[in-house]
Amino acid sequence: MNKKYPFDPSIKHHLIIALSLALWIFVFLYFTEPLDVNQLYENEKLIFLLGYGFIGGVSYVFFLPFQYLIFSKKDKKWTLLSEIIFLFVYCFCAITIARLYYLFVIMANDRNPYDLVYMLKSIYFPALLTILPILIIGRFAFGKYKEKKLEQEKIEIKGEGNYEGLRLFLNDVICIQSSDNYIEVFYISGTELKKTLIRNKLSSIADEFPEFLRTHRSYLINPFHFLQWKTANSKLFAIVTHHIEVPVSRTYQNDVKAVLNSTTE
Repeated sequence: MNKKYPFDPSIKHHLIIALSLALWIFVFLYFTEPLDVNQLYENEKLIFLLGYGFIGGVSYVFFLPFQYLIFSKKDKKWTLLSEIIFLFVYCFCAITIARLYYLFVIMANDRNPYDLVYMLKSIYFPALLTILPILIIGRFAFGKYKEKKLEQEKIEIKGEGNYEGLRLFLNDVICIQSSDNYIEVFYISGTELKKTLIRNKLSSIADEFPEFLRTHRSYLINPFHFLQWKTANSKLFAIVTHHIEVPVSRTYQNDVKAVLNSTTE
């Protein structure tokens, strides 16, 4: 249940899903004509059934903050359990609002409305059987699309030969330190600082990724993570995220100051 599930936080895609839900609910009810809908005048039928579609779409949009609350509390990780909880809450609330709409709008002047159990069996559950697959497929497809786009935005710090590399977003990399025939990559995973040792040369990484700034013969930093300067024993250091102190040698000092000072202006 805690397995990662594709999720797209883009509001634009969720609005598309909401509109699709509203249209599909209207079409489903219009052509199936549940209960006594066929006895309504055409204009009444359109108004009442559009109301159900509106409820389905607006309910979805209304509970998007609930979805983002779950997403943020899970460190921006969406799981299968999160998806099930969201779908359950959405269905429960949409059915509740639809029932109130039926009682106080459609049946406002009728003292003999259908009871809830009958409507659940005759309308709501059959409707969910057709609506839920569309909702699940749409959410899953947008989630996979988002994951694919994010994966394409990652950079790959490769190891020499058959040595394993590392795929990361550029701004997750804090700094890279040379260690003999290896490099040690300091990066952020979630909110944690992590380090990975890869067999490669610092010069090769500097050539491949000019976005990183050479501060020392043994260090590259990502200017995105620069915090402040520090001077100790006549030596200059750049303080980066997680308060890592990176030495700045005299050879690179002018270039480094020019770049880093411009990032803080």
